[in-house]
Amino acid sequence: MKSLRHDIGSIFQPIFHLFGWILAFCYGIIPNYAIAIVMLTVIIMGALTPFTIKSTKSMMSMQKLQPEIKKLQQKYKGPENRQLLNDEMMKLYKAEGVNPLGGCLPVLLQAPFLFILYSVIKGLANKVLVGKVLKAQPRYIPSSSKMYKSLIHSGGQIKAFGMDLNLKPFSSHGSVIAAIPFFVFVAVAVGLQYFQMAQMNNRNRKTGQAMPSQQLMMQRFLPVIFAYFYLIIPAAVVLYMIISTGIRIITQDLMFRAGVTNPHKAAQRSLPASEMKEEPAIEAKPSTPAPSAPKPSSPKPPVVRPQQQTRSRAKRKRKAR
Repeated sequence: MKSLRHDIGSIFQPIFHLFGWILAFCYGIIPNYAIAIVMLTVIIMGALTPFTIKSTKSMMSMQKLQPEIKKLQQKYKGPENRQLLNDEMMKLYKAEGVNPLGGCLPVLLQAPFLFILYSVIKGLANKVLVGKVLKAQPRYIPSSSKMYKSLIHSGGQIKAFGMDLNLKPFSSHGSVIAAIPFFVFVAVAVGLQYFQMAQMNNRNRKTGQAMPSQQLMMQRFLPVIFAYFYLIIPAAVVLYMIISTGIRIITQDLMFRAGVTNPHKAAQRSLPASEMKEEPAIEAKPSTPAPSAPKPSSPKPPVVRPQQQTRSRAKRKRKAR
């Protein structure tokens, strides 16, 4: 068993030194252990963000297949048809290019980074017995770095904001009050994971999509499993999980707002231009000018004929007589 640990450790040694160098570099910019861990987390999540986007799209694709999956389940009922059901579902996944475990990819990818960061943090707080005195001897970071000198001066304590980030919730803190921030870290980490699940479920309800049972089960139990690990790992690693989960929440929110995971919009974008329906443009007809109202004609003076004039004169003469 010891030889196996030694072999695994020797394989990861270059990675430990790489992460230690990045962490020391971040500490050199801002000499605070917590901020340095946050900066390292942002760098790691920047590398993992493409996988997060791919995983979220995979979850959306799985939800689109739920009607077809239910049809297969109705068709192949009973334990005697279980193998046929699995074969047909695998064919469906393969035809649609969907990975049923793709939605759990970001959580699964966290495991190696948790192991690496845990090992680096333990290396930072490494102590050796010199005579009868324990002295700090940090590992995985350059001996000329500012972080190395700070750790030597503090005796291997990774203190930030009054907390030794190398300690765990059930470590010896000296008082109950001193242990409270460590339990708060665990509660925040678990709460953010459940918030991320609620964010996904709310989005599904709005789009009328049903969450696959496998994903629901994974979502419910994974935070509980991680809560156990949060209680037995250093607070520095829990801080990494808090920041990384917060970044995933922001990434998902931006994807939802941009419509990247909307199945209807995705289907429209996948259609060729020839198949996309376009509304016929309404041609503008030349407007005919409305008939103008006839202008009122001025009354013309009556035309008096010569015969009428002579008759009127004769009448006037007779009246005068």
